[in-house]
Amino acid sequence: MMKKSIKSRLIKNFMIIIILTVLIIEISLIKGVKEYFYNNVETILTNQLELSTTFFERYFSASDLSDIILDDVDVFWLHTKAQVQIMDTSGKILMDSLGTDIEESIDPQEVNKILSDGKTTKISETTYSNEPVMSVSMPLLKQNKPVGIMRFTSSLNIANDMIIQISKLLIGLGIAVILISGLISYLLAKSIVKPITELTQVAGKMADAQFKVRSREYKDAEIDKLSLTLNYMAEEVTRRERIKDDFISSISHELKTPLTSIKGWAITLKSYENLDKKILHDGLEIIETESDRLTNMVDDLLDFSRFTSGRISLVKEVLDINKLSNQVTNQLKPRALNNNIQFNISIPEEKIFIVGDMNRIKQVLINILDNAFKFTGNGVVDFSLYQDDKYIYIKITDNGPGISKEDLPHIKERFYKGNNSNSHSGIGLSICDEIMKLHNGIFEIYSEEQKGTTVIIGFLKEEELQ
Repeated sequence: MMKKSIKSRLIKNFMIIIILTVLIIEISLIKGVKEYFYNNVETILTNQLELSTTFFERYFSASDLSDIILDDVDVFWLHTKAQVQIMDTSGKILMDSLGTDIEESIDPQEVNKILSDGKTTKISETTYSNEPVMSVSMPLLKQNKPVGIMRFTSSLNIANDMIIQISKLLIGLGIAVILISGLISYLLAKSIVKPITELTQVAGKMADAQFKVRSREYKDAEIDKLSLTLNYMAEEVTRRERIKDDFISSISHELKTPLTSIKGWAITLKSYENLDKKILHDGLEIIETESDRLTNMVDDLLDFSRFTSGRISLVKEVLDINKLSNQVTNQLKPRALNNNIQFNISIPEEKIFIVGDMNRIKQVLINILDNAFKFTGNGVVDFSLYQDDKYIYIKITDNGPGISKEDLPHIKERFYKGNNSNSHSGIGLSICDEIMKLHNGIFEIYSEEQKGTTVIIGFLKEEELQ
C-alpha cells in the first residue's frame, strides 16, 4: 500500500478545514439573507394589516361585517398591493380582493390560533398558481371582541429571486475563497515539507556513510534543532569512526608486538637442539609475560563487550572498603618500588562498609593505579580514603604529565586514546566508568598538563542504600 506524503496530507487536511468553514459560513449567510427578506415582507404586511384593522375598529366596528362586504367597501386594500381576505370567526372567506368566487374556508385550528394569538404568519403556496406566498392574519375587533379575521397575502417570488441572486454571489465568493485558500495551502504545505525533504536527503546521504555532508540552518526552531542534531550526529559518528579506526590500528599493533616476541622465541627455542638453561628460561619467561599481556588485552575486550551489550551482572555484597583498599595497595607496592615511584597511602584504620562487587571494584582500583604508575615515571602517587555523611571516597593523585584540555572531556569514552596516551586499548577507563555507574557511584577525573592527574571514585555508604 502506497503511503501518502506529508505534503498531500497537509493539503488534504487544510482543504477539509477550509471547505467545511466556507460551507458553514455560506449556509449561515444564505439563511440570514432569507430571514432578512422574509422578515421585511412580514414587517410590511404586518404594518399594512395593523393599519387596516385599526381603521376597521375605529370607523366600521358599529356596522355589521356582512353589511360592509355587501357595500363593497374597498378601503381595506386600496393602500396595499397584497391580496386581502376577510373571514368570519368560523374561518369562512367572505371577501377576497382578487374577486374570486370560490367557496373556501381555512382550518378551524388556524382560526383558533389567529383569534387567540392576535396575529399569525404563514408561508404556503396558492391553490391556483402554486406560487409561494406569505400570509399575515389578524382578528377584526368590535368592542375588543373578534368579529372576523383579515388576512394580507403577498407573493414571495421577488424576495426569493433576490435571495437566489445573493446566494449565487455568496457561493461564487465561497468557491473563490476555496480556490485561493487551496493555493495558499499548497504553498504553505510546500514550505513546511521542503525543509523536511532536504533533511531527509541529508539523512539518506549520512546513512550512505557520507558523513561530511552537513545540513543548513533553518528559520523554524524545531526544524533547525533537527538540522543541528543531524549535524551533531554526523560529527559524533565521524569522531567515533576515527576513534574506532585508531583503536583497531592501536590494538593491532599491541597484539602484534607480543605475538612477534612469542613467535620469535618459539622459533629460537625450536632451532637449537642443545639449549642453554638460561636462554631457555629467558625465552619461556618472555613467552609467559607476553602471553599474560595478550590475556589482559583479551580480558579488557571481553569486559568491554559485556558492558556494551548489557550482559554484565554484579555480585554485590557488604564489603569493607578499607580492607579491600589495603589489599590492592599492598599488591601494587612492589611495582611502585621497582619503578622508583613514591607511593603514599592514607587509609583509616576503622572499618568502612559499602555494598558492591569486590572483584569489579578491585578492577577499577588496579586500573586507575596502573595508569598512575604508567604515566608518572619516577614521580609520586598518592592513595587516600576518606568519607562524608553520604559517600566514601577514594582519591588517587599523581604528578605525571597530566591530560590536555582537548583530551580530558573524552578520556572516559570508548576506544578514546589521547594524543600523548600510552594506553594499550583505550577502553580501560571506559570499563571503570561503566562499573561505577552500575554501583551508582562517582567517577571523576581532574587534570592539568604538567601538573598531574587526580581521580576520585565514590561509593554510597551501606546505610544510604537501605
